[in-house]
Amino acid sequence: MSADLINVHSYCAGSWLPSQSASSENARIIKSAVTGQMIAVAGGTGFDAASMLNHARTIGGPALRATTFHDRARALKALATHLNDNKELLYDLSYMAGSTRADSWIDIDGGIMTLFAYASRGRREMPDSTVFLDGDVEQLSRHGTFIGQHICTPKLGVGVHINAFNFPVWGMLEKLAATLLAGMPAIVKPATDTCYITEACFRLMIDSKTFPAGAFQLIAGSTGDLLDLLTAQDVVSFTGSAQTALMLRSNPHILSHCIPFISEQDSLNGSVLGPDAVPGTPEFDLFVKEVIGEMTTKAGQKCTAIRRLMVPQASISDCIEALNSKLSEIKVGDPRLESTQMGPLVSEIQRGDVLKINWRLGHQAEMVTPANAVIVESADRDLGAFVAPTLFHCADPDAATSVHELEAFGPTATIMPYRDLDQACQLLNRGGGSLVASVFTHDPQIASQMVTGSAAWHGRLYINDRVSAKESTGHGSPLPHMTHGGPGRAGGGEELGGIRSVMHYMQRTAIQGSPNMIAAVGRTWVPNADTIPGDAHPFTRTFTELQLGETLQTKARQITLEDIEHFAQFTGDTFYAHMDDDAAKANPFFPGRVAHGYLLLSFAAGLFVEPDPGPVLANTGLTDLAFQKPVSPGDSIRVELTVKRKTKRNDDYGEVRWHVALFNQDDEAVATYTLHTMNAY
Repeated sequence: MSADLINVHSYCAGSWLPSQSASSENARIIKSAVTGQMIAVAGGTGFDAASMLNHARTIGGPALRATTFHDRARALKALATHLNDNKELLYDLSYMAGSTRADSWIDIDGGIMTLFAYASRGRREMPDSTVFLDGDVEQLSRHGTFIGQHICTPKLGVGVHINAFNFPVWGMLEKLAATLLAGMPAIVKPATDTCYITEACFRLMIDSKTFPAGAFQLIAGSTGDLLDLLTAQDVVSFTGSAQTALMLRSNPHILSHCIPFISEQDSLNGSVLGPDAVPGTPEFDLFVKEVIGEMTTKAGQKCTAIRRLMVPQASISDCIEALNSKLSEIKVGDPRLESTQMGPLVSEIQRGDVLKINWRLGHQAEMVTPANAVIVESADRDLGAFVAPTLFHCADPDAATSVHELEAFGPTATIMPYRDLDQACQLLNRGGGSLVASVFTHDPQIASQMVTGSAAWHGRLYINDRVSAKESTGHGSPLPHMTHGGPGRAGGGEELGGIRSVMHYMQRTAIQGSPNMIAAVGRTWVPNADTIPGDAHPFTRTFTELQLGETLQTKARQITLEDIEHFAQFTGDTFYAHMDDDAAKANPFFPGRVAHGYLLLSFAAGLFVEPDPGPVLANTGLTDLAFQKPVSPGDSIRVELTVKRKTKRNDDYGEVRWHVALFNQDDEAVATYTLHTMNAY
């Protein structure tokens, strides 16, 4: 084997296993997308799938589940930091796959930023606990002694990630972020064409020592019998072609054991130019700019790239002219050169697939771009996997079939006219389910009509105009905050979307029992659970000293008419229910003049706040405020302040959430809310 040939290793049960030699029939030779030269060999590792699964289930899984969501979020942040400090190696390797620096930024920095995003959301939206509370407590009995709560806990298996070639770093990291945050170990199987980039990133991950042994493993080459050894506690997450997804999803073992299967696959994404976006408008220019970017970024090898363009009949000629003008300026060639705007496809095989689909599209659409593009210096179009950006025009999209069924996974798009918005929606939907569709319009009514007519067939709808253009992230950019997936042809999966994606690797369970039982399971005090009377005012106790259920019961305070009138004049809130007895009585909700809700909150704070300096550092807000019963002049209120949940933020302080309940002189609930404070540790 050549000393310069990269031998892509698998990482199995804590050991690195080399691929077989290039001469082995079980090994796969990987060639440079730019020069066609052999650069790596992968496959034929001879790993033991059963050992990998056992290592993940018995070593990685228990170690992850022993940590809290916040522990895992901190580990994700540390991992992202380590990768960010060592990412230049990945950029160097990505050139050989045909990616320009800008292309690789999406893959490498995009993947790292996704880790950072999930680390942040994990700390902010999930508890410092091993159990995630999904929704509010449900009262299942009349007196509240039998209640229910939905919880989510990590599945006890392995997340098997089968990734696509086009994003060897981001594709791995975006799946790992959700899986590891859930507390589940993963086995990563990258696409062979770019697995040498994934392996380099994976080595950095192992070197970072941010996660326990067994948290993630890597397969270079075939998965062997791995899928036949999975259980219902495992999850398969796949990104790739619909054909491969169908083969995997139809695996008899996966079907018979109801093994969860997440799929993100082929997508004939469309973009609509609104009828208001005529030539000369900012929206027309935005449309042209984004279409060019989507066709040429990663040489069009993006699952979210624009494949079909729906344009008003009156603007079709102007749009073709504008697109061709920009396409003719695209420099195709060696991705290492700064002048290059689009590199080659990932392989000669991929180039052949794209050209074959283009040929088939040509039977129902007319190619309206030149057949060749300029190849810049230092690139040989005959050796590399280069292909020119290609625009087709389908004059009769209603009668055509191939433009709505065939995806050339490269720099190819088809433009087609529409008569009205109803037809535009119909054409979008003929893609059979897409990851994303975009609409370029400055008219909110057009946007609304497009959403109503096409949202059901799309995982994401991106609407751009002159207002959002400067800050928008683009048609083809999946963000960790928003769902990435789509119905039908797109696979029916749902990756990303914040904590939504974490739920794929957890089991939702309904817990039923007494308030004390539910509070213990969720590590969150709930109404009717036992309370603990404190010996000292809770605001004088540190974060560490406070206990869940610790409660302060205040004395009562009477609400007078003078209080109400003074508050009204002082604040300017002279709403009739507080100032006009007859008008208030005419309202079905009030017996007469009543106290302001915010007056009650202010008096409540006066009843429970400890004024002297102490462990309470700041009041950061309140949530879940509800007023249950009006308070009339002459009524009195008292407060019960209970420690509901504690969340450590750092070594100096943590967040305490307090259940605040106001009662009147008859012990009837008047108001409830959750108070948030930061308390010294």
